[in-house]
Amino acid sequence: MKHASHPDIVVRLKRAHGHLASILTMFADERSCLDLAQQLYAVENAISNAKRELIHDHIEHCLNDSDSPNGMEPRAALREFKALSKYL
Repeated sequence: MKHASHPDIVVRLKRAHGHLASILTMFADERSCLDLAQQLYAVENAISNAKRELIHDHIEHCLNDSDSPNGMEPRAALREFKALSKYL
């Protein structure tokens, strides 16, 4: 299911992808380990933030609407939330 937040998440991930590619170049250029660690940390945070946004959006728009006529049954929503929580 596509949500309104998905295009923004894709933009974030594409930016992280480009950043990761530049880090590979930094390795080839034998940049310092400190520089590499800082940049890897930045990419890791970007990906974590994208994941968090995806999960929060899913909770808000799929699981939160479980009591609506077209939504999930509450027990199914709870099972899905439990499965989703391992990715937080």
